[in-house]
Amino acid sequence: MLQFARPLATLSRGVRRRLLRRGAALAALAIACAAPQVGHALAREGGNPLSVPRPFEVGASLSGNYLAAIVAGSERDTLAASTFFREALRDDPNNLDLIDRAFVAALANGNMPEAVSLAPRVIAHDKNNGLAHLTKGIDLFKNRRYAAARAEFAKGGGERRQDITTTLLTAWTYAGAKDTRKALQLLDKLNDEPFVVFRDYHAALIADLGGDKAEAEKRFKSAYSAEKNTLRLVDAYARFLANRGQRDEAKKIYEGFNEVAPNHPIIMAGLAALNEGKPLPPFVRTPDDGAAEVLYGLGAVGGRQGDELASLIYLRLSLALAPENALAIITLGDVYERMKQEEAAIDLYDSVPKDNPLRVNADVQAALILETIGKSKEATEHLAAVVAANPKNQEALTALGNLQRSRKLFGDAAATYTRVLELQPKNDKSQWLIYYYRGISNERRKDWKAAEADLKKALELNPDQPLVLNYLGYSWVDQGTNLDEAFKMLRRAVDLRQRDGYVVDSLGWAYYRLGRYDDAVRELERAIDLKPSDPVINDHLGDAYWRVGRKLEAQFQWNHARDLGPDPDDLPKILDKIKNGLGDAPALANASGKSGG
Repeated sequence: MLQFARPLATLSRGVRRRLLRRGAALAALAIACAAPQVGHALAREGGNPLSVPRPFEVGASLSGNYLAAIVAGSERDTLAASTFFREALRDDPNNLDLIDRAFVAALANGNMPEAVSLAPRVIAHDKNNGLAHLTKGIDLFKNRRYAAARAEFAKGGGERRQDITTTLLTAWTYAGAKDTRKALQLLDKLNDEPFVVFRDYHAALIADLGGDKAEAEKRFKSAYSAEKNTLRLVDAYARFLANRGQRDEAKKIYEGFNEVAPNHPIIMAGLAALNEGKPLPPFVRTPDDGAAEVLYGLGAVGGRQGDELASLIYLRLSLALAPENALAIITLGDVYERMKQEEAAIDLYDSVPKDNPLRVNADVQAALILETIGKSKEATEHLAAVVAANPKNQEALTALGNLQRSRKLFGDAAATYTRVLELQPKNDKSQWLIYYYRGISNERRKDWKAAEADLKKALELNPDQPLVLNYLGYSWVDQGTNLDEAFKMLRRAVDLRQRDGYVVDSLGWAYYRLGRYDDAVRELERAIDLKPSDPVINDHLGDAYWRVGRKLEAQFQWNHARDLGPDPDDLPKILDKIKNGLGDAPALANASGKSGG
């Protein structure tokens, strides 16, 4: 829950209790009864083809807007929370708690003019409020008032994270004032081991911007030798080397990262520019870019640690300084996705500059969200358009194949995965996943010969991959072939994925298919413990219980499977079992009961 959704201190206990008990219903009633003004969350000039409109109404009463803000905050809807708190504050402009909450909500939503205007009002009654001083300082920094910004940053210290933020941003104020020496001296006070790479990275950027290339190279080497797998550092260092005329060295830096994380768009764009003899602009061209990089780094770390509110705020402040930073935009979109604010995430992805290497990634992610929220037609059309415009983009093609597979268009999916494989080097280990996906698609469209070949190829490229071991082993058992090898695969898959209910279910169902019902019950009960709400596993356990004579429990499992929303193709079979039970054991079990053990 966003922390700006706590009760107002000025409300009575009775009101607070009623809000907690009936918050959502009262908010809806208050909004419905108020004189409405309609707001649209995602309006843009010229319209936005990807955006999903989120109209809402603001009320004419303090209580209505406050209640709506509480509900919006609890649902992590930063736009609505910011809007409703702003409206509530208009009715009660001297309410200190409302000022605080409206400020945080505006900041989290990226409404920087409003957050900047509220920051002094927060400081007026809370002079040590680090977030308000930070916001005010960023605004001063953006307006090149570096000394004043420095003074604000200095007032926001306290906890360790704030101290680090203050040190880095203050160093950039000196860089903005063209005092590179003082900036580096300040950074060198960060001696704690966790911050050494961060320190040297920003020292390199500041030295490069200040024209001290030798110092910049020394700092880049230090940071890179300690951490070779950080995208931003790799990109910055490679660009620095390229601009120093060391283009072959820059290629090695990019290629080293590409071996660890193949085909990242930023890396591939850098390599393409080097191979074509094109210039690579410096990573940081202004002090604003440098300060934005500090805030982006903090926001990205906050997002990984699950601190969504801190991540939102740092990323919003970063984008206030560098509004076209595509990686910051995409990271912010990812935070909104994890908060289940899909519409806001789509809008962010669609704001990535069209000519940025990450634009295709953003389009793909937006399409996947459209699929998630039930807009399958729009998702498919959008991805098809992206692929048409970028026919050699492997990520877009893979995403389209996955979408087709999820919609049971298995022939189309197999053809799309083939296009991906044709773009990749032969026998690249990373191809295992595409062969696996294509194998699933071919199996589901009943071309087992092609499916088996794909799954074997996936295992050849990645011999101990549990997903492939599970799928191929299960398929062989289901067909009654290669039983000894199939059981070895399934047991190995379970060893590798002991907490994966689907993998454990495969082993249990394999035992069932071979008539080893006691073994099947044991494994399927384990699978149920891991995935209690999966209809297929419940159905399988019901079958196993029936075969060992536990018929009442079998009926319970089948009824449970029915209630869990099984695949439409499976539902009639489940209903028939509930009514009639099971007939004789399947032929495979009778013929092969002693095999595979």
